[in-house]
Amino acid sequence: MMLTEVTELKLAVVRIVPESAGVLSLVLENPGTTDLLPVWDPGAHIEVEVPGVGPRHYSLNSDPQDRRTWRISVLRSDNGRGGSVALHGVFPGSLLAVRGPRNNFPLADTARLLLIGGGIGITPLLPMLRQAEREGRDWQLLYSGRSRDSMAFLSELAPYGDRVRIFANDDGEFLDLAAELAEPTPDMAVHCCGPTPMLDAAKVATAHWPTGSLRLERFAAVPAVILSADRPFEVLAARSGVSTTVPVGCSILDSLEAAGIRPTSSCREGICGTCETPVLEGIPQHRDSLLTEEERATNKTMIICVGRAATDRLVLDL
Repeated sequence: MMLTEVTELKLAVVRIVPESAGVLSLVLENPGTTDLLPVWDPGAHIEVEVPGVGPRHYSLNSDPQDRRTWRISVLRSDNGRGGSVALHGVFPGSLLAVRGPRNNFPLADTARLLLIGGGIGITPLLPMLRQAEREGRDWQLLYSGRSRDSMAFLSELAPYGDRVRIFANDDGEFLDLAAELAEPTPDMAVHCCGPTPMLDAAKVATAHWPTGSLRLERFAAVPAVILSADRPFEVLAARSGVSTTVPVGCSILDSLEAAGIRPTSSCREGICGTCETPVLEGIPQHRDSLLTEEERATNKTMIICVGRAATDRLVLDL
């Protein structure tokens, strides 16, 4: 994953579109100006400061070639943390503070693409299939949901014909990832976004595929585990010259903040990538749900809201 600068914006909700039972799309644009929105690529997301709730992350699912508007889609969860309920209560003209875009789920440049979406996990895949279609690539989408009524964008996907396969559970249609991914396909990348069981099944089903074939986007973090072998360690913020000890049960991010350093951060769960930080010395212990195995092996960066140290000392570029 690449470290990127992000932009802070104040955008207006100009249109609200019901997409399915429980899913609304919000169309956003710069209010009172003709300024173009920042460039973004398929797989990107933005951070929305939800009034009275805090930051939440949503995939951009409009056309990247449209620099006037952005579209995000929100699944209402009455048992969630309040962000989706609050956004379902906004109205045209509402202003939202936004940071981004950031892309932790970039589209592979392979000749073939298999896109797998579960529920609201369809959102980052929409711009991917549009780009693949525009470039004449060989692509297919497998889209699974509890019911057709709950599955957003079915009418938007209909023109693609049999390149899109729908698995609506209430119709007795179930996606069998073990069968779909049984045979590796040359020069194919698999992009999967959806609930954790789907992502876990995709990892198991592609274990025999070439390394790097599978790319995942998580909406929920892998549960954090405090290991009995955890121990305190030192972190030096090289640019700031501040050193702090990170105790067991405390994150690097929290320890740095307590010492007066304010790294950019958001989710504090290891899934958004906002606090990804270059490592100058020492070996990090990666506990995020974001970096690939290849990125972890380099130990060049780490996600400091959940990661720890495998050495007595880490020097970070902060």
